[in-house]
Amino acid sequence: MTYPPPRHLGATGETSATCRRADTAPDLRHADGGGAHYLATGATTNGQFGLYRWDMGPAPSGPGPHFHRSISESFYVLRGTIRIYDGQSWIDTGPGDFVHVPEGGVHAFRNESGRPASMLLHFAPGAPREGYFEGLRDLAALSEEERTAFFLRHDTYWC
Repeated sequence: MTYPPPRHLGATGETSATCRRADTAPDLRHADGGGAHYLATGATTNGQFGLYRWDMGPAPSGPGPHFHRSISESFYVLRGTIRIYDGQSWIDTGPGDFVHVPEGGVHAFRNESGRPASMLLHFAPGAPREGYFEGLRDLAALSEEERTAFFLRHDTYWC
């Protein structure tokens, strides 16, 4: 394996780093008391990846088994216990545990612990997941056809 072709062709480096402080309010609040922090979106990483902090409240929550055709998804648990489905069984994961799911891999996650939990979600390449996260709040108001179109538009295929 080799390094990819250069993307920065300047003769010198540039000042372009960004910093998001830990106490920054979530970009999106969940009904369960949690929230989503858009740490690095596909738009801010030139499509290379997306990184989000997903905070879950104590009530059971999380999607059922599904897969993506165009993106991989990785999970890094920061706090609490999160059950992650690896396509065969549910695994209880805790702080420091990492799970990677390549394109096409069946997966799911749930907080069933009764306590708050938090993890990092990493998508590669950097798909526009913000529209997916924000659209989840309005699913109940959509028809079955509109829900199907929403999930297909966001590369989510339910098992």
